[in-house]
Amino acid sequence: MKEKIVLYQVFTRLYGNRNTTRKEGGTLDENGCGKLNDFTPTTLKKIREMGVSHIWYTGVIRHASQTDYSAYGIPRQHPAIVKGKAGSPYAITDYYDIDPDLAVDVNQRMLEFKQLVERTHKAGMKVIIDFVPNHVARQYHSVCKPEGVKDLGEGDNPSKGFDPQNNFYYCPGERFTPYFDLYHGEQEPYIEEPAKATGNDCFHNAPGMNDWYETVKLNYGVDYYAGRVGHFNPIPDTWSKMTDILLFWARQGIDGFRCDMAEMVPAEFWHWATDKVKFIHPDIIFIGEVYNPAEYRHYLGAGFDYLYDKVGMYDTLREVIRGNQSVQAITSAWQQTDDIRDHMLYFLENHDEQRIASSFFAGDARKGVPGLVVSALLQQNPLMIYAGQEYGERGMDQEGFSGHDGRTTIFDYWNIDTLTRAASRKLTKDEKALATIYNKVLTIARTEKAVTNGVSFDLMYVNGDYHRQYAFLRKAGSEVLLVVVNFDDLPSTMDVTIPAHAFDYLKLKERKNVTAVDLLTGKEIKRQLYRDCYVSVDLEPLGAVILKFKA
Repeated sequence: MKEKIVLYQVFTRLYGNRNTTRKEGGTLDENGCGKLNDFTPTTLKKIREMGVSHIWYTGVIRHASQTDYSAYGIPRQHPAIVKGKAGSPYAITDYYDIDPDLAVDVNQRMLEFKQLVERTHKAGMKVIIDFVPNHVARQYHSVCKPEGVKDLGEGDNPSKGFDPQNNFYYCPGERFTPYFDLYHGEQEPYIEEPAKATGNDCFHNAPGMNDWYETVKLNYGVDYYAGRVGHFNPIPDTWSKMTDILLFWARQGIDGFRCDMAEMVPAEFWHWATDKVKFIHPDIIFIGEVYNPAEYRHYLGAGFDYLYDKVGMYDTLREVIRGNQSVQAITSAWQQTDDIRDHMLYFLENHDEQRIASSFFAGDARKGVPGLVVSALLQQNPLMIYAGQEYGERGMDQEGFSGHDGRTTIFDYWNIDTLTRAASRKLTKDEKALATIYNKVLTIARTEKAVTNGVSFDLMYVNGDYHRQYAFLRKAGSEVLLVVVNFDDLPSTMDVTIPAHAFDYLKLKERKNVTAVDLLTGKEIKRQLYRDCYVSVDLEPLGAVILKFKA
């Protein structure tokens, strides 16, 4: 049976942290930090039992931080160019190193990571890590690179704004002069001259507060100064260095990369790099953060296995959950990528997005349940869950650099309330009930042949009068699932019309009495099954029914 990928994202520094001080803008010593070793065999077993197939350990590669590890031979970062005390995991300072915050023994941090990979595999799951190809920290300097490897920027000619063989873009003759104070409490200011271009394609020396000012853009041979002209022959030096980094991590036993802002790097590079990596490691997967639907097929053709379905399915489900769109929009969303449906990664939360339970999204985690069922069961494609989502984590803290925005911080040392209480078995009744639903839905997604191997049939084109209830069929062999969800916070009955075309397409038999079992409750119901007739389904508020029967 084909396995459906259920990806569980954990923000590694936060996941196992049980320090509940939660001081706004607190230091590592004050607020604590989770460790790689917090993912014990018992913890991993529980995650696996939730139906998870892959864990994305977010932020494991060493990145800029205001914590001083110079005693361990790790270069100290100037705080003026670090966002938050803990720093962004997307401002990499050494592509060949593990972040020291995550280690119990800093000197053994790579060994601790390798042991985590081994534990995860023993628990029956695969390991995904970030690959951040578009930008690095302003003070990037590798002290852990293998012998003979040249550092990024080591051979650059900074007198040229652009050169195909430079690793960075420069502003010749100009000093880095951002909007903020370059001292940031230090005796000496941060000095960068000539200034390098900033990671969000800011090609001048004075990035603003909304720019990715803590990062510098990597040069893949695209001349932005001349209107994005590509210079790919000979192969740019950055291509070789970044491919070597991918191969380095593949040798550590990981199973895939989640590639940050993949569309900001030319597809030509991805085609070249993924081909080389997969030639040696054919089972490695590449997940791309690509937001432009017009580029989806381009990047899949360049070697990506899966792409974020953010602009389509995520944005649609968010608006349906919030009551701003009809469920009919879900049909339009999946149809836009129907030809590449198996390659689209569905999600309702990740570190960039607001938590469902936050006041900025739905205000109540239960409102996300119908969207979860649709995301998990509509297609064979992968699904991503963000740690804490299953308990209704609200993300409404004001942690420090990360303000009161409905997101869980990626910049600060912090403690996630629901994960801490889940570890000590102090969840509320509602949180336990939500976790039970998540466990059931994810298990159904990974074990039911109709989901993992079956075809999908959207029923909404003949049920157009419904705007808060959504229904579809899944079928594999003789096993059929009728999935009906209710996005309304009131109970509802949906009379689901099943058209003749569905009978023909799915080879269903008309029957007077069909016994179906609701996989969420275990209850049996009997219904008639005839062409162009309806099946009546009673729905709880914000609920779902998953009826399984034989064709």
